Amino acid sequence: MSNIKASVIIPTKNPGEIFRPVLDSVLSQLTDWPFEVVVIDSGSRDGTVEFVRSKANVKLIEIPAHEFGHGRSRNTAIANSVGEYAAVITHDAQPVDPHWLQHLVEIAESDTRIAGVFGKHIAYPQASVFTRRELELHFAGFKEAPIVHLDDANRYAEDVGYRQFLHFFSDNNALLRRSVWETIPYPDVDFAEDQSWAKSIIEAGYYKAYSDAGAVYHSHDYSLFERLQRSFDESYAFKRIFGYILCPDLISMFKSVVALSRRDVRYARSIGMLRRAPLQVVHAVMDNVMRLLGHYLGSRGEKIPTPLRKQISRDKKLLAQ
Repeated sequence: MSNIKASVIIPTKNPGEIFRPVLDSVLSQLTDWPFEVVVIDSGSRDGTVEFVRSKANVKLIEIPAHEFGHGRSRNTAIANSVGEYAAVITHDAQPVDPHWLQHLVEIAESDTRIAGVFGKHIAYPQASVFTRRELELHFAGFKEAPIVHLDDANRYAEDVGYRQFLHFFSDNNALLRRSVWETIPYPDVDFAEDQSWAKSIIEAGYYKAYSDAGAVYHSHDYSLFERLQRSFDESYAFKRIFGYILCPDLISMFKSVVALSRRDVRYARSIGMLRRAPLQVVHAVMDNVMRLLGHYLGSRGEKIPTPLRKQISRDKKLLAQ
């Protein structure tokens, strides 16, 4: 029987230079027990495979690009690992400190009913102030209830916000208990495999946990069109998988754009940014427009012709590269 406590799983596909400090940070983790690192690559042509091969203590799995699937590939990597836990991150999620892995495992070991743990995301230092604040606000909401489960069936059936809170899970930075994964593996879906998995484990009666200390640097300053693409993918997937309609109509879209933009302008004014960098504030407002437009289009994705839908989708574009 293996004495490896955790296996760190990293899918890669042409990640570029950002992956090098990510892998080095993972390999330098300080833990009270042995761990292994498994990289599953789906056709990188940017030197990533050669870099991984230069690390004697990293297991490399290579698959053709057309075999990649968000859930499927992670399942393949976990199946080829041996740890009691599988810590799953993306190739651009860098552990903040050398105790990241220890923190995630400690939370999981605090209660055997915990099937999965997701950790905090912190914006990279070069990220925009709006990206940094968005992540801070998002993850602050999980600190008050770091361990949750389905404790109100009636509310779960009727309250969409409650379901969304219980379903949220990000395998940009997460830990799965192997014994649960063996029964409930990742679903083979084209998007939101992490939140689909969380839905399954929550409905099976397991607990889900959040680790504020087990943090990674992970953020994106999207271009305006990339924001629309990302939001479209999210909205289209959430409707198909969960039945969520993120933007039901144009009136809701307008109200949400106004509310988010007022929030961002107030914040910009409070830190003196409105005068110092007005164009960045304008970009933030336009980013809100593209986010909500993407949600509006995604909630109607099945009505959009397939060729056009593929052009709008950021995920499809990245998979095709």
